[in-house]
Amino acid sequence: MQTGTGKTALITGASSGIGQELAKLFAQDGYNLILVGRSEDKLDRLSEVFKANYGTQYITIINKDLSKEDIAIELYDEVKAKGIQVDVLVNDAGVSTYGKFATETNWERERELVHLNILTTTLMTKLFLKDMVERNDGKILQLASLVAITPFPLMAVYAATKAYIWNLTQSLNNELKGTNVTITALMPNATDTNFFREAGAPELIVEDMTDKPDMVARDGYRALMRGEAKVVPGGFVNKAQEVMAYLTPQEGLAAMMRKLLTPKYDEDGEEETSPWAIGLGIAVAAVAGYALVRFLNHVSPEDKARFRAQVADFGDSIANSTTNALSSVAHSVAGEYLGLKADVEGAEEELA
Repeated sequence: MQTGTGKTALITGASSGIGQELAKLFAQDGYNLILVGRSEDKLDRLSEVFKANYGTQYITIINKDLSKEDIAIELYDEVKAKGIQVDVLVNDAGVSTYGKFATETNWERERELVHLNILTTTLMTKLFLKDMVERNDGKILQLASLVAITPFPLMAVYAATKAYIWNLTQSLNNELKGTNVTITALMPNATDTNFFREAGAPELIVEDMTDKPDMVARDGYRALMRGEAKVVPGGFVNKAQEVMAYLTPQEGLAAMMRKLLTPKYDEDGEEETSPWAIGLGIAVAAVAGYALVRFLNHVSPEDKARFRAQVADFGDSIANSTTNALSSVAHSVAGEYLGLKADVEGAEEELA
């Protein structure tokens, strides 16, 4: 049983998924908790588990739908009225829709999405951040996403809201320099929760490539406690996708992300493109990114030949295996890689 810290963490979206796993980590470390969500029964059960397993001293349950107008002010006022100081704010709550923006999605749901993901998150951040700055102490974790830096056809509005959160968080990081207050953007890949079903999506290709929410929460929690500006949880593929997002032409990137959101089965029940092939395409793009980054960082003339050979050997082996995979997606990315590699080598030769 962890001795209490005397500090309080407020977590939105705490009743399931990443939010629930984050609440568990705070409970394990002895934080008092304010759990916010739409399912009061789930939050009550979670409270009982935390008290029994971790000896959590104080848990406050607040049942609110954060997609509604002015709800952030209501929540803030309720916390202040209870005399609770929020030392850590976790803005985890978020929703999405699925479908073509022009013809398939519902505006009322999208309006709630924008209100929750942008307006409520912004106002929650502003209200509690002001108190933290006045005390010169506090931490905030914002749930962004890897799609904050990529196009995301069929979930276009969701991705746009995550881009907003990402940008806001990085701007506030600069404004908070010189204080003891930190704000961290958590940028997970697709995660094994009920997110896609709640968005109204069928079973999608991307769901064969999801990360576990406990891993995402653990990496996010660690980065939060260290005061890091952002964290991409997980291993090589997720880090590679971040590199790919910065370096791949937007049209090609949009096509790849669209493929991830394609239904897993076609109308005849046949399985669509293998997620392995798409993952391979991401790896190829990462190799291209590695080549460009090394070049732009002004590798020494002595290293150029060795660097070119390493990239060529590794990248060509992946590209060749891709052509054998019969995947148009991965194959197109492999072609993109070969073109990028040629540009890098040509530029090197001009400068040599």
